[in-house]
Amino acid sequence: MNLGFLGMAAALGLSAAGSAFGTGFAGMASVGAWKKCYAAGKPAPFIMIAFSGAPLTQTIYGFLLMNFIKSASVDAGMALGVGLFGGLAIGLSGLFQGKCAAAAADALGATGKGTANYFIVVGIIETVALFTLVFSLLLLQ
Repeated sequence: MNLGFLGMAAALGLSAAGSAFGTGFAGMASVGAWKKCYAAGKPAPFIMIAFSGAPLTQTIYGFLLMNFIKSASVDAGMALGVGLFGGLAIGLSGLFQGKCAAAAADALGATGKGTANYFIVVGIIETVALFTLVFSLLLLQ
């Protein structure tokens, strides 16, 4: 069995798992915040959809990493290591981005203010996944 294929699977699988957890947390918080807005007779901000979907990009990064591992000329151990650790870091970024987006949805629903600040924080967490992807690519060269 080629361990490189496990690295490819880990890159995508761990990244997608982080996205799934992250979007789940953010989505549940957005629904709860909308409920509170409706109950209080306030408009429910549609922008919370963006908070809910923010962690989805980590799945794309995992897919890209998987393809870069596939086309790399490295030994199977390196492919496995990059896939495992790169996928884990990208997945954790998605998980914590979702938790942060959940807090942002709650805060926006309660106050109606701070949208730009919340997106900046969500974007900072996104940067971890981007850095991981780029640095993983450097390891594969």
